[in-house]
Amino acid sequence: MSRPRWHQHCLVRCAWCVLGAACGIGLALAVVGPPHHAFVLASLGGSTVFLFGLTRAPAAQLRALLGGHVLTASVGIACAQWLGSSLLAYAVAVSLALGLMLLTRTVHPPAGANPVIMVYAHASWSALLDPVLLGLACLLGVALVWSRLYPGLARYPVNPLEPSPPSINWGGWS
Repeated sequence: MSRPRWHQHCLVRCAWCVLGAACGIGLALAVVGPPHHAFVLASLGGSTVFLFGLTRAPAAQLRALLGGHVLTASVGIACAQWLGSSLLAYAVAVSLALGLMLLTRTVHPPAGANPVIMVYAHASWSALLDPVLLGLACLLGVALVWSRLYPGLARYPVNPLEPSPPSINWGGWS
């Protein structure tokens, strides 16, 4: 039995994922950065896990990543504008965001934090550009380059338009 080459060793691959994640979120922090948008970076941290650790997952593909973040941030902003920061605003924002992600099949779990973040921050519509899209652009840019540097690594995005979830059997239905 032959020994795997250095680039096939699981610890080296894990280190590559970790280093890529550090570069991606590091760039997002440097560009969007605290203290102004620290809360949104929490959902981008979750997206980093998908982009660099679960690269092939439907929820990591462009459709889910961009669609999920833009939809949920928009819902959170709308609810903050119309309902303030009441308990109702949070509940409506999160549940409506989930419903829209399911219907459009753009479920990206880290984006589920966006409605709460936007309501909490009383975000304006400009938050869609900065920090949401700007932060995502940083992560995407690093993921696009990073996935092409390592021998044998799947190039991101693997299947850009793949729906998430893959079927309309959401939740517990079969």
